[in-house]
Amino acid sequence: QVQVVESGGGSVQAGGSLRLSCTASGLTYANYAMGWFRQAPGKEREGVSCISRGGTFTYYADSVKGRFTVSRDNAKNTLYLQMNNLKPEDTAMYYCAADRRTSGGCSVKGYNYEYWGQGTQVTVSS
Repeated sequence: QVQVVESGGGSVQAGGSLRLSCTASGLTYANYAMGWFRQAPGKEREGVSCISRGGTFTYYADSVKGRFTVSRDNAKNTLYLQMNNLKPEDTAMYYCAADRRTSGGCSVKGYNYEYWGQGTQVTVSS
């Protein structure tokens, strides 16, 4: 049974940092591109970042470029999202997801992702 579990969310003030983690089990982790998505109340889900199977290709939404860094440790089946200089508009539920279809790169098209976590809440106050 595949499980995807996010952790590391919390409440911070603007300008602060958080590091999200996502651990996947029940699958061959290195065969999956991984992505981070977020959804704020009343807004559509947004693809934040993704990373290829081997970690050599990454993508960032313009809204987070230069502030967020995605990485993965295939030996630990774990995905990370380092979030620096957080802004109130980063407030959302953050989801991790696994994509087996995309090889050689990654995308933040949600329909590519097969497995999703339950999310971790990030709240940034001004």
